[in-house]
Amino acid sequence: MKATQAKAIATSIRVTPRKVRLVIDLVRGKSVKEALGILNNVNKSASSPVIKLVKSAAANAINNHEMEESKLYIAEIYANDGPRLKRFLPRAKGSASSILKRTSHLTCVVKEK
Repeated sequence: MKATQAKAIATSIRVTPRKVRLVIDLVRGKSVKEALGILNNVNKSASSPVIKLVKSAAANAINNHEMEESKLYIAEIYANDGPRLKRFLPRAKGSASSILKRTSHLTCVVKEK
């Protein structure tokens, strides 16, 4: 039985989920070729991990599940919260304020039309 979808997951990406969601909302539902074209022209820091993720999902579909490259589209793509890195910034009078460096878990599912 042939698989109907292929998946790729990227964990603990050092970009906040909110910034990644701005980028992945542009490509949801698009064909893989069209999505990569859009992502290459988006001037956001989150676009490079999303490009890598989409390419990985497409490669999984082609090599592992024998799907046709021209028929692939992004069925699902989403970003969840990853672990937060807690850091501290020195402040006046010997005090400190905390900084949360957020990370993301990205998931991409591609299917054949």
